[in-house]
Amino acid sequence: MSTVNSRRPAESAEVSPAESRKGDGQVQPDSPTSELDPRRWRALALLCGLQFMILLDITVVNVALPRIQDSLGFSEAGLTWVVNGYVLMAGGLLMLGGRLADFYGRRRLLLTGVAIFLVSSVICGAAVNQPMMIIGRLGQGVAEAIAAPASLGLIALMFTDPKERTKALGLWGGLVALGGTLGYVISGLLTDLASWRWIFYVNVPVAVLVLLILPRLVSESRMVRAKGQSLDVVGATTLTTGLVAIVFGLLQAAEHPWGTARVILPLLAGVALLLTCVIVERRAAHPLIPLEFFANRTRSVINVTSLFYMAAFISYTFMLTLFAQHILGFSPLQGGLAWLPLGFSIGAGIGLGTALTPKLGVKLVAAIGFIGAGVGLFLTSFISVDSSYVGGMLPGMIVFGVFAGATMPAATNAALHGVTAQDSSLASGVQSTAQQVGSALGLAVLVTLAMRHATGEIMSGTEPNLAVTSGYVLAFQIGAGLMVLGGVLILTLMEKVSAELRDPTAEMVEATR
Repeated sequence: MSTVNSRRPAESAEVSPAESRKGDGQVQPDSPTSELDPRRWRALALLCGLQFMILLDITVVNVALPRIQDSLGFSEAGLTWVVNGYVLMAGGLLMLGGRLADFYGRRRLLLTGVAIFLVSSVICGAAVNQPMMIIGRLGQGVAEAIAAPASLGLIALMFTDPKERTKALGLWGGLVALGGTLGYVISGLLTDLASWRWIFYVNVPVAVLVLLILPRLVSESRMVRAKGQSLDVVGATTLTTGLVAIVFGLLQAAEHPWGTARVILPLLAGVALLLTCVIVERRAAHPLIPLEFFANRTRSVINVTSLFYMAAFISYTFMLTLFAQHILGFSPLQGGLAWLPLGFSIGAGIGLGTALTPKLGVKLVAAIGFIGAGVGLFLTSFISVDSSYVGGMLPGMIVFGVFAGATMPAATNAALHGVTAQDSSLASGVQSTAQQVGSALGLAVLVTLAMRHATGEIMSGTEPNLAVTSGYVLAFQIGAGLMVLGGVLILTLMEKVSAELRDPTAEMVEATR
């Protein structure tokens, strides 16, 4: 099994406030302990609640977009930035956020992200004009980029027992999908029964609770830094601007042809900046992101296949929501409630994956989950304008949900495979970045392909509903192919690994506050 240790011989432990004085009068850092933190399960519950809230805001605005448009006077082009502003900031800053958490302290960055999310949610809920709403959504994206990697990094350090960690990561990973699907349900309920502003205000009590309780449940931890080591500003700048440019280019591709300057220029600029970042990091004495981190084959494979997973998942939920409301005639509330079976299926799949991962291994469970989810998408591709909910949408939804959920514990384990405590938040930042970029790819490629296919069909004389449904079917079939391809890549390229991480206490000294 290949593992990467990014710790360098020149590094020394930081001195924490929890130091102990020895008999010679010298100040020595506390010795690390391998004892499990008795607060870990309570901390996990709080962290999972926080992550669920953050992920909910990725999709919760979708159902409410027409009401937001009417209330604030958005144009069609301007309205897209209520969604795209969030994705742009999160996708561009997640990897940097993960490294900053390792560098400056995971608890500190997590609390900072929660505070930003609290303020940004209030701004969105109280928005009286378009700039105020967009600024709030940009702030929420920044908050996710700061808080999510730090939170997952803390979980990786708190749960060192393989079985416990598989359960913890299964719960965490499942929230990605549950937050995405239940966002439609909650948004429909709040929008129809109250006001679209409450989809943002409901975040406030959760954020306040986290800010008050989390410091009592989680100790501070950070990477071991070399004497005089400071943040690699050039590396951070090129990495962040490069990712922001690529995500921006993908978002533009959802509205403009791929050959236009609006798409090509930011994509080329993003690639050039990332290549510059690689050159800078290779020469830096203390790089922001050690390039050998990416040498681990298991992590690399799962992060690449996460692009396929999220592209298929996001486009699936987006287009099936449109199909239910525009083709089958569901109201926003009915459309939201229609997603409940997917949420339950994902929950069942998470339980199944959590139980099977220690027995069958990360590689096999992840591969089966990918391929099974592809089968679910293929079943969904049999929908037609005459389909019913039970006969058309539900069978593929259940199959997709169970297998997609089963994949999550194994995939999260694989993303953290061989990670030292030095890089725990970086690893989660890389995984989250892959998921955000994959989401942007799904919107830019699969959804756009479906819409343009439908336009071509309409121009050739096909009835509009038939043409639009035909576009959805094509996209579902391509998504199914991507999921199966991901499963094959996992089977052929990923190492056979067990669900375990290195003992972080052998790698670092935690600063307990």
